[in-house]
Amino acid sequence: MKAGTDRNPRWRLLACLLPAAAFFAAFWLLPISRLLALPAHKGWATYFAVLTDTRYLQSMVNTVLLSVAVTAATLALGSAVGIYLARRDFPGKRVLLSLLTLPLSFPGVIIGFFVILLGGRQGLVADISAHLIDERITFAYGLLGLFLAYLYFSLPRAIATYAAAAGSMNPQLEEAARSLGASRLRVVRDVWIPELGPTTLACGAILFATSMGAFGTAFTLASKFEVIPITIYNEFTNYANFALAASLSIALGLVTWLVLFIARQAGANPAVR
Repeated sequence: MKAGTDRNPRWRLLACLLPAAAFFAAFWLLPISRLLALPAHKGWATYFAVLTDTRYLQSMVNTVLLSVAVTAATLALGSAVGIYLARRDFPGKRVLLSLLTLPLSFPGVIIGFFVILLGGRQGLVADISAHLIDERITFAYGLLGLFLAYLYFSLPRAIATYAAAAGSMNPQLEEAARSLGASRLRVVRDVWIPELGPTTLACGAILFATSMGAFGTAFTLASKFEVIPITIYNEFTNYANFALAASLSIALGLVTWLVLFIARQAGANPAVR
């Protein structure tokens, strides 16, 4: 009886694990294995196409630089707004926070459409400039349009993250620093930055990864500035070049994974805190 009761929990555990293992194999392991093997059909040099072809390399550089700029701007603005909302209590605060985080419910295509309404050929800026200087100024379809769309898409995540992190901080730390005569700058340096350092690293890594892989917004706006998700889409859909699309996807995944790995390592380092 005792041996039978010992076996039953193991069989139950295996029975529960089998559906999860099947799902993992069908929807992650097999597609990833196929993706990694696909470029080899056209030769091993296909794996390095992003480094050997000028167009693909430029697209990757564009994506990385844009993602870094968006991440830096989002962290600066999101931390300022999130910390302010966490430290201040005023009428309508919850309504304001809900409005600031509303873009979280919008897909990238809708955000791209917003930027077109603002800076497109028939947008608000174009109409105003046509009346003022008799020339229609547009910025939606280039680098500035993509930057603003990515920033609009990323900012609510940073605001919500910093508001939650700053709201959970121990206020006695700041009070103790001020009682010892610390200036506002010293409090920021010795209290706020160490306390919010892990949040900044985690949030920055997520923002960077989101910007690297953003497709809907780029698909709507990237007609004059090519980024790697659009390059992959063109190779896959327009040219049916599956091997090259797989190679570019691997390169995109490696760059994003490397940044996430560095962020995890920095967050695990006690010196960062």
